[in-house]
Amino acid sequence: MHDARGTDADPGLSRRDVLFGFVGILAGSEVLSARAVGAGAITRDQYGDQIQTVPRGELPDFAKSGGPNVGGVYRFALDQGAELEYIPCFCGCGNIGHRHNRDCYVKSQNRDGTVTWTSHGAS
Repeated sequence: MHDARGTDADPGLSRRDVLFGFVGILAGSEVLSARAVGAGAITRDQYGDQIQTVPRGELPDFAKSGGPNVGGVYRFALDQGAELEYIPCFCGCGNIGHRHNRDCYVKSQNRDGTVTWTSHGAS
């Protein structure tokens, strides 16, 4: 069988079949990569604070070791972070780039769904 360009085509696969198959492979790889992401190593930033990137919904190791109150504050900083954006810091961390109290806990929320935490709020 020949396609519109006069070349041999596989009569069993249409362009749509190939496209849907490719989309399915991509979607499956996204799910697998999201599940495969684990907690990263704890490092230190230029200010001496611990930094760790973990999947959303998990806490960094340094927040777990501080007891339930510390973990609760870290969860609040992520889940209700907009409220902490109205509370200034009083520890002098504005000189290291913190704009508000939330920055003492959450360094960044990443496109891949992970969260990078800082120990600044726990120390």
